[in-house]
Amino acid sequence: MQAVLLAAGKGTRLRPLTDDRPKALVEVDGVPLVERCLDHLRALGASEVTLVVGYLKAQVIERLGDEYHGIQLTYTHQREQKGLAHALLTAEPHVDGDFMLMFCDNVFRANLADVVETQREQGVDAALLVESVSYEEASRHGVCTTNERGELVDIVEKPDDPQSTLVTTGFYTFSPAIFRACRLVQPSDRGEYELPDAIALLVRAGMRVETVELEGWRIDVGYPDDRDEAERRLRAEAGASDSALDPEDGVSRS
Repeated sequence: MQAVLLAAGKGTRLRPLTDDRPKALVEVDGVPLVERCLDHLRALGASEVTLVVGYLKAQVIERLGDEYHGIQLTYTHQREQKGLAHALLTAEPHVDGDFMLMFCDNVFRANLADVVETQREQGVDAALLVESVSYEEASRHGVCTTNERGELVDIVEKPDDPQSTLVTTGFYTFSPAIFRACRLVQPSDRGEYELPDAIALLVRAGMRVETVELEGWRIDVGYPDDRDEAERRLRAEAGASDSALDPEDGVSRS
């Protein structure tokens, strides 16, 4: 399966970390966000990834080049920050068939493979990794309403009064139908072409959109404090792993 990685953001809320670098190159525990995402996509079987770049894009291209550990990289340029549906459309010429979509500002320790398997085995038009959050946090994300079978029945971007606390997490799989939906989306009140609006169009057209609940954790690195929390969790996991090794031979005793 191919993949698209959205990495065009300025990361204004991450300042001063993004004063002289794009959000994609902000490091979490010594590894840039974009490389963490590419590692996930490689583990999921992606051999071709289209990176949508924008702010200070030359830094990303210079660091990664045309290949990343066997993954062929193609770049597209989102010249104006007009929303995620707009960003995704720049990748359309490079995608053939079902594909994975990942946002570059997340640190994942989650069941991403379950989303890919849902797309492949059930032949759906989209599969979304979702998680339950607090009511207050829900208004920062795409809020999902599902039926008893886990099928999406509605999705709204950053509502003032969330109808549920189930939200998108920045990892999806799609059929090419999403591109047609993105072209039909109208600007939101924020003046952006919203990806949740395009997904809602798929639902209204009678297409199957499944949700997969997150197992594990993920952190949306939107602020410097989020970066610090992600580093704390990663280092705690590494420390727990190290504590399970015998200091004499490095063999796990757990």
